[in-house]
Amino acid sequence: MKNILLIFFFLNFFNNLYASTKTEIIKNFEKIDNITFNFEQKINEDTEEGNCIIKYPKKIYCSYNNLKKKIIVSNGKSLVIKNTLGKEYFLYPLKQTALNYILDKDFLLDKIKKSKIKLIDDKYFIFSINDNKNIINVFFDKKSYDLIGWQTEDIYQNLVVTFIYNIKKNINVDEKLFRLPKLN
Repeated sequence: MKNILLIFFFLNFFNNLYASTKTEIIKNFEKIDNITFNFEQKINEDTEEGNCIIKYPKKIYCSYNNLKKKIIVSNGKSLVIKNTLGKEYFLYPLKQTALNYILDKDFLLDKIKKSKIKLIDDKYFIFSINDNKNIINVFFDKKSYDLIGWQTEDIYQNLVVTFIYNIKKNINVDEKLFRLPKLN
């Protein structure tokens, strides 16, 4: 009987601890209007780096540090991927991409509130979100409760893992950044 009570005590303790952590993550994330960060993105075996600005809701500007100097821009409705040194230009409806979910803070908050929290490698918390056959894993730092990355599939069904660092929150952002670049 003592063992059962002890097990019940520890389960209850950890459930309360995770509930408190989840609440802190939500409170921290609710305060964010925009974030600027550096990133490392892995798509299958390839790794790319760069920097981004996300302005909620649904706007992003990313500049990649690669040979083609790729940029990604969303104005909230469309997503453009452009190689600035070449003529490659791809335009997608944002709704057809996983970024539609990542850039929607209200969607993320709603799903996080309904999701279970897991601690991974004693470093970060993860929330797994399943919406219309889209599986998104969102990562938050264990100490700061900051968003530190996500895992999705791209439109070609490649696994994409993005880790973010050097995060700055709620800085002044020029709205012109989110204008879609013109076709060459």
